[in-house]
Amino acid sequence: MRQVLVRNLHAKVVSKLKLRARQHRRSLQEELREILEHAAKQNTAAARASVDQVRKMFAGRTFHDSSELIRRDRAR
Repeated sequence: MRQVLVRNLHAKVVSKLKLRARQHRRSLQEELREILEHAAKQNTAAARASVDQVRKMFAGRTFHDSSELIRRDRAR
């Protein structure tokens, strides 16, 4: 596994993270790992949902080849 070092965190942030870890009965390291893993999964899930939504919007549609329009525009 990889390691990450985060420098210059404000003391209040660290205190809140320690409190959160205690509330979940975890060490600070375990809590931070859980937060980061959850955040990484959320971003992936949100991106997949967005892609699926766009695919549904364009499902069954066909599009014309725009290369001729681009050539004409460049020739101006």
